[in-house]
Amino acid sequence: MPVFALYCLDKENAADLRKTTRPGHLAYLEESDVTLHLGGPLLDESDAPIGSLLIIEAANDAEAQAFADNDPYAKAGLFQSVEIKRFKFVAGELVADQG
Repeated sequence: MPVFALYCLDKENAADLRKTTRPGHLAYLEESDVTLHLGGPLLDESDAPIGSLLIIEAANDAEAQAFADNDPYAKAGLFQSVEIKRFKFVAGELVADQG
């Protein structure tokens, strides 16, 4: 099954919108039919969230697009842009920070 990278940038001054829609976004990630391999916020120099990066496995491009479109962040209008690209992991190791 193809893997996709979703690179989502927030609109300016959207910190409050991100904060209020975060619980729905996290629930959506847990309940989705696509496989989530990696997810987390993109940060600015002061570690404030400015977007999201997700690596998902989906049946095809249309399913990846539908996943992105139905994310509560997207439905709330948080993102100024969303790029979806096919992705192939070939090197390195991902270790989740549990802290």
